[in-house]
Amino acid sequence: MGTNAVYKQAAATLAKLFAEQQITLVYGGANVGLMKILADTLLDAGGEVIGVMPTQLLEMEIAHPNINLMHQVSSMAERKRLMVELSDAFIALPGGFGTLDEISEILTLNQLRIIEKPLGLLNTNNYFDSLIRYFDHGVTEGFVRREHRDNIIVARDAITLLRELQAYKPIETTQWIRDIKTESNNKSS
Repeated sequence: MGTNAVYKQAAATLAKLFAEQQITLVYGGANVGLMKILADTLLDAGGEVIGVMPTQLLEMEIAHPNINLMHQVSSMAERKRLMVELSDAFIALPGGFGTLDEISEILTLNQLRIIEKPLGLLNTNNYFDSLIRYFDHGVTEGFVRREHRDNIIVARDAITLLRELQAYKPIETTQWIRDIKTESNNKSS
């Protein structure tokens, strides 16, 4: 849950906004971490919570016992696929490797235009600043296209983040696949 109580508060605030706006939470279904706080707070406010969890994790007994619906799947890959299918937008709260994996998945799916769903980073306590600098450095060094970087919504508070997610329109991308093929076929010394 992090070492600073501000992370827990941000998760609870986001859940209250979900309840006020009647937004359903789709998440991994666990009864641990910041997502437990998000789920518990939303459930306490009468909101709807849907979990998606692989059988292996269900057998470890970390599933949230009180959510409205739990989808049992066979793998982590299937979990992400179903979460993408069930969701209209994605919000990353501060987290660890699983959070980074899910951020990367959505960034890649949006980049390839397999989906066109917004991704927001709730940058509580500047948690994602280093990751944002990494994305910006990728643009500067020519590994990330500006339009792909600009598709990521970043906000320090939940109210702003939700407002920007709701107003999201995918940024037009250039013919970037054609462009990278051309760049890759140009012989350089």
